[in-house]
Amino acid sequence: MTLSTTRLNAIRAVAEVGSYAGAARLLGVTQPNISGQVRALEAEFGVHLFMRESGQLRPTGLCLKLCDLAERAAEAQGEAERLLRSRSSLREGRIAIGLGNAMPGMAVIAAFHRAYPGVKLDVETGSHQKIARAVLTHECDIGVLPDVPNDPRYRRAQLARSEVIAIAPTAHPLAQTTQVTAAQLSQTPLIFRAPGSSTQRAVERMFARANLTPRPFLTLDARDGLYEAVVNGLGVGFMWRASTSRTDGVARLPIVEMNGLATHETVFSLKETQNPIIEAFFNTAKVFDINAD
Repeated sequence: MTLSTTRLNAIRAVAEVGSYAGAARLLGVTQPNISGQVRALEAEFGVHLFMRESGQLRPTGLCLKLCDLAERAAEAQGEAERLLRSRSSLREGRIAIGLGNAMPGMAVIAAFHRAYPGVKLDVETGSHQKIARAVLTHECDIGVLPDVPNDPRYRRAQLARSEVIAIAPTAHPLAQTTQVTAAQLSQTPLIFRAPGSSTQRAVERMFARANLTPRPFLTLDARDGLYEAVVNGLGVGFMWRASTSRTDGVARLPIVEMNGLATHETVFSLKETQNPIIEAFFNTAKVFDINAD
């Protein structure tokens, strides 16, 4: 047995105007459509919803209770629709953004917030693997990562170019050079990131091209932890050049083997996820796109 919204609307209309013809005009359908909906429902459930009095259809007590429930259901549906619309409203909506690096994603977020201060921001940081998964599972509406896979499910906008550099403690011998080689790096204690990191994948590809397989002195999950380990003299680490605005306590060193291997920080979302807030975020990101017209 089916109690559809269409049938409930037909019953409410008949109860309101007192006839099948009037209900049909109210709903913009034919009279047989209305009478058929009501009679089918009465037959399926073995009930009487209307009594005819003086040429008018009067709702039974059961019908009045049913209409009351239907009205409350319609109000709940309207409230649900308003909630969904407010989620994507530029005045009062919300957007969840996943960042692999603090910069330049945080600069885009700041520009977006200045343009749309009413939109609430949920910002999550994590490894490349974590943020990419969060976008795919709709935990994040937008991701900002370097080296985003060429996946046809993604919509994307490129931001600033960046490449992986080495960071050394200021007292380290390599800190006095203008650039370093993979061979030089392999001879010093190194601090690696966990395998889910885009930084680490780039570093491993760089050493592989140089036919080197250095063993890390230390492996850390968090970017901030790696930076602090370098500042405290534990070894040489790696980071995307544009990943942070911090410059304290480390020397930033270009790597010879990374020359010409720059990639872009990229804003991306699932193509199927579209609403005015996401569109506005992409429009904000365009001002950071070096390839924009």
